[in-house]
Amino acid sequence: MWIPDTKGVYPDLLATSGDYLRVWRVGETETRLECLLNNNKNSDFCAPLTSFDWNEVDPYLLGTSSIDTTCTIWGLETGQVLGRVNLVSGHVKTQLIAHDKEVYDIAFSRAGGGRDMFASVGADGSVRMFDLRHLEHSTIIYEDPQHHPLLRLCWNKQDPNYLATMAMDGMEVVILDVRVPCTPVARLNNHRACVNGIAWAPHSSCHICTAADDHQALIWDIQQMPRAIEDPILAYTAEGEINNVQWASTQPDWIAICYNNCLEILRV
Repeated sequence: MWIPDTKGVYPDLLATSGDYLRVWRVGETETRLECLLNNNKNSDFCAPLTSFDWNEVDPYLLGTSSIDTTCTIWGLETGQVLGRVNLVSGHVKTQLIAHDKEVYDIAFSRAGGGRDMFASVGADGSVRMFDLRHLEHSTIIYEDPQHHPLLRLCWNKQDPNYLATMAMDGMEVVILDVRVPCTPVARLNNHRACVNGIAWAPHSSCHICTAADDHQALIWDIQQMPRAIEDPILAYTAEGEINNVQWASTQPDWIAICYNNCLEILRV
């Protein structure tokens, strides 16, 4: 994930996760590892990271989720100048036990100024919301009725009250309103195989794209919520199971999907 830097004032940093969170600096001639963020210095073993998110309001904040039930909020800082380049390093701002089981995804919310609130989902089947200013408690926004693990969550880009989530091997996407905890405001269930990806439109609060193993990418208009959303407004059938979907933030007419060994860019 690239640093969310629309104004171009930060270095060209790229973050990746796997065993640890790594931050890379991308230059004209070379790409080099800037820092490796490890919160467990006392062990040769690590709990793999499942996901991470970069705070759009404060790009010096990143959050990671891990199979060890925790979420960690990292702070980056630019330190001394070496040559003509500011070195970037990181430190743990806070680590918290977020779920009863593995945490599978984390995402910062644009609510309340966009800096301090984030949500996570995990193997215990719950969506939980946290505030960096009040970490002594969290809010359970939703629990899967069958306690199926929840794999991904995605915040609405225009209306921070809404988020979408999906369960492991589930064929539907659940839309939640944080003002009405525990009760989905919509269920999008036209897919015929498990859903793999969710992407909200960057320019509209009522459009979302879902992609699944049934080879389909579906775009939905959800403005009639809480009335049931019966059918998508657009559908595209790929030549294989769609693994991921992204909606271009600066070019909202374009959506990218991945299937097999292909990446396709679709015009909406």
